[in-house]
Amino acid sequence: MLNWREADFTSYTSTVALSAEEEEQRQKEAMQTARKLVAELGGQLGHTPTCCVVTFGCQMNARDSEKILGILMDAGYQESDSEEADFVIYNTCTVRDNANQRVYGRLGHLNSMKKKNPQKRIALCGCMIQEPDVIEKIRTSYRFVDLLFGTHNLYKFPELLCTMLQNDRMVIDVWKATDAIVEDLPVVRKYPFKSGVNIMFGCDNYCTYCIVPYVRGRERSRSSKEILQEVERLAKDGVVEVMLLGQNVNSYGNGIEGEISFPELLKEVEQVEGIRRIRFMTSHPKDLSDELIAVMRDSEKICRHLHLPVQSGSSEVLRKMNRRYTREQYLELVAKLRREIPDLSITTDIIVGFPGETKEDLEQTITLVKEVGYDNAFTFIYSPRTGTPAASYEKTMSDDEISQGFERLLTVVQDKARESVSRLYGRVEEALVEEVNSHDAALVTGRLSNNVLVHFPGDASMIGKFYPVKLTENRGFYYIGEMV
Repeated sequence: MLNWREADFTSYTSTVALSAEEEEQRQKEAMQTARKLVAELGGQLGHTPTCCVVTFGCQMNARDSEKILGILMDAGYQESDSEEADFVIYNTCTVRDNANQRVYGRLGHLNSMKKKNPQKRIALCGCMIQEPDVIEKIRTSYRFVDLLFGTHNLYKFPELLCTMLQNDRMVIDVWKATDAIVEDLPVVRKYPFKSGVNIMFGCDNYCTYCIVPYVRGRERSRSSKEILQEVERLAKDGVVEVMLLGQNVNSYGNGIEGEISFPELLKEVEQVEGIRRIRFMTSHPKDLSDELIAVMRDSEKICRHLHLPVQSGSSEVLRKMNRRYTREQYLELVAKLRREIPDLSITTDIIVGFPGETKEDLEQTITLVKEVGYDNAFTFIYSPRTGTPAASYEKTMSDDEISQGFERLLTVVQDKARESVSRLYGRVEEALVEEVNSHDAALVTGRLSNNVLVHFPGDASMIGKFYPVKLTENRGFYYIGEMV
């Protein structure tokens, strides 16, 4: 099951496949040992050991980091915002190469800290660690790292923590794949009033540019019963907004006999008392059904925001990407969404410079953005990922042409987003207050159902509560407002 087994580090895993219940019990026992080890460490340090969890990447990584922090605090660590902490964990992303380079750059800084504090511990986890060449590079060039584990065995972190604290060598535990899902672990939520909920893991789509299926594995859905129990627990704990998370939530439940579909799951979550808002991410256009559109249209809790990645406006580029829809099919889907849910905010992802993309293909993307009128778009220049089919494709445009095209696209995206957000001017909308404004302490920052931010007078006592706000001043991508 492990990728690695060498003499200069410790590879560690259980040798027997356990049920979810047995694995949960095993990790609870490991937590007891971890508490003793952390207490002993505190005695040696002369203070409560501190930990810092740094998250790179998507909402699923953010949710994983909450679990990591929950385990660490349950073990006796004290949370710190500083990488000067006694234990630093980087929860990594590998969707683009620059994410990897950022981690390598910051590791060098941690090494200088560790030379001054030899008892400092450093761990790497997440998607980047599922790449064999990354592990080899860390083993040879970053030997001061203490622990490496991947995306499939996060639930084993209590056990791995014990091994790291009892070992002077690098501990590596990276699995190629797993069917196991163990979610009942300690969690420290970033926000007490909202939370992500994992409903599935992995991806079966294999877009030619994307490394996610290789580092997150094949699709695995949690049981709807477990998901609903988690949502009910969150509601009882004061959570009013949940975000259902998966690489492609539209395919939730596929291949599981007797399991409900994603639209049916949404309807069940809507029945949970105390939950006032439901979000989800991410939807693949090829799987977005009429049933899901109808459920969104008729719901009073599902937010009026849909993230619908298009990636390109060219059917030929989409074919090379293995997206399994055409430009025309995507536009038909958007038209249906606009028709059924007129107040829906649509955001997207777009890649520029995909191998084989021409200036004419890019022009088709720009015209699609104009036609759809996205509320926002996350635009990226293509980054080849080793191990994906597209990494071997040949580029058509030069780097200068790609850069110029990217800037043109970005300008159109921003112009259309401002135009789209301006339609809200003067309206009264319900805002969930998330924080005191970071630039003006006399203001709070709230989020509307359609994901637009509004800043209005208030204080910290309002955080986690809903308020009707009149949108009085359009600042392009956000609003200034006043309570009514």
